[in-house]
Amino acid sequence: MKILILNGPNLNLLGIREKSVYGNRSFEDYFDELKEAFPALELSYFQSNTEGTLIDKLHEVGFGDYKGIVFNAGAYTHTSVALSDAIKAIDTPVIEVHISNVYAREAFRHKSMIAPHCKGSIAGFGLESYRLALQYFERQKPKRIGFNA
Repeated sequence: MKILILNGPNLNLLGIREKSVYGNRSFEDYFDELKEAFPALELSYFQSNTEGTLIDKLHEVGFGDYKGIVFNAGAYTHTSVALSDAIKAIDTPVIEVHISNVYAREAFRHKSMIAPHCKGSIAGFGLESYRLALQYFERQKPKRIGFNA
């Protein structure tokens, strides 16, 4: 089962930026750990600081072989109607994730523009938020056509 992990702006700075909020590990190091922990999933990873590039990636994987997208849109979560529309338009289910507990932070972070079009949202568990989303996808059974004998 193919799953994309998609990270938005400033998440390329994990391990460097605001360690008290985001921790001291790079996402690339954590991604290696996720690949080992989920051998049944074919994981890919993409990060961009550019809204249009994130939309293009959603369009690219949203209608084909991918069975899920784990998306941390970063600050675009709270501002991007365009990302919200892109998620709404695609077939592939999206789970919104956040490293920090956005509800314990500034008030503007309490509103997600993308959540209404996502399968669910996970926030506040550090990098483990990604693992929780992957566990959901891992447990999904492929739909079968026909009858069981």
